[in-house]
Amino acid sequence: MAVQEARQGGEHVGVHGGGCTCGDCPHGAREGHRRAVAAFLVKRDGFAAGEGLPAAVAHSASASRQWVSDELTQSADVVAERGRAEGGAWLARLWHRTAFAVWGAFVVLLLVQALTAIGAGWTAARTAGLLAALLVAGALTAASWFHRARGGALAPVIGEDNRLSTSRAVAVSWVLFVVYAVLVLAGRLAAASDHAERDALISGLELARAAGVVTVLAVVCAIAVLVRRVVGLRVLGQRLQKVPADRPRAADLLTDDAGRGTFADIQYVAISAVALVFVAVRLARRPDQLPDLPWGLAVVVLISAATYLAGKYAEGGRPVILSVVRSREAGDLDAPIRTGDDIEIRGAGFVPPGAQTADRLSRMVVRIGPVNVHVPLVPVTGGFSNPTDTLLTVPVPADVEPGRVEVQVVTAAGVETNACVVDVTD
Repeated sequence: MAVQEARQGGEHVGVHGGGCTCGDCPHGAREGHRRAVAAFLVKRDGFAAGEGLPAAVAHSASASRQWVSDELTQSADVVAERGRAEGGAWLARLWHRTAFAVWGAFVVLLLVQALTAIGAGWTAARTAGLLAALLVAGALTAASWFHRARGGALAPVIGEDNRLSTSRAVAVSWVLFVVYAVLVLAGRLAAASDHAERDALISGLELARAAGVVTVLAVVCAIAVLVRRVVGLRVLGQRLQKVPADRPRAADLLTDDAGRGTFADIQYVAISAVALVFVAVRLARRPDQLPDLPWGLAVVVLISAATYLAGKYAEGGRPVILSVVRSREAGDLDAPIRTGDDIEIRGAGFVPPGAQTADRLSRMVVRIGPVNVHVPLVPVTGGFSNPTDTLLTVPVPADVEPGRVEVQVVTAAGVETNACVVDVTD
């Protein structure tokens, strides 16, 4: 459908041309991004099939490859620009959705309280629960408005790479629950008229009864802070490659930067969600005290948090060059590397997670001696054969002096590989 849309793009060109970002306009940021992606796919697949090459470069394989790469790079830059515009517009609209979701949850709680009160009767605990939910919903709505340009209530859980942070999301969930539980007890305490009842409510806040919840809260908050520090230091130390996303997605909570599901994230979210459901039920059953989380379940959550933190320490790694050899086509004679030849750089980690898009791939550079060579994009149907995560093919430019020269790769994340020395002959 995207290819058909691009081929019919001439029929839809209007005053806006895909650049408008007004919310109600059909030619807004989302439409502009969709059209740019469709046009890029048509161009890439056309070049992969050998179509669209000008006669001036068709006779030379290296010239045609460079021309195709430049054309695709320019088109990919347009796609990236449209994607950033669409991501910014999406974030600006998100605060309405977060506000609606918060008040929708309040309405659900109201309905549950009303339905469960049938037969059992309305109690002060139900009133305190609704008032606490009202205060939390109002605070979240106010936070959504103040951070409306950064995703509303989700702004605190969006990381520096513009993705949802798993550690922050889990920590915020526990913080909101504890705040709600304390507000429920405060409401009960304000409505209590009997001295013995007030003493019982105050004793419900004692650490002995809520040690499990307090311990888990402290650990998940510490994990959120520590993970941010760990990731930052690993990026600065070039031991972890990070590229920003166009916009956050819910799947970020369960996947890595490349969109692949990760065990550490999935188990952390799943176990934390189960523990939160348990303490929520305990609060509903005993609204006169902070919910007591059994130490068995608390230890499970702590082990899950430790596993998540270990996964953050283990992920990533610096890209590395293993070898550099002369590229040989069928029928070519074996020979040393000369200027003008193509070389294959074999290694690992050349394409950072989340950098599989054409605009990211086009930023890869190979430093051959003092000369910086941009890695050409070689299209095939559905993707690119060059560059890949383990293999790069680049020409040796004429400006490289014969002799022993160092070869390094600079990835889209700005990380440099080790240097590999090769001999270039006349």
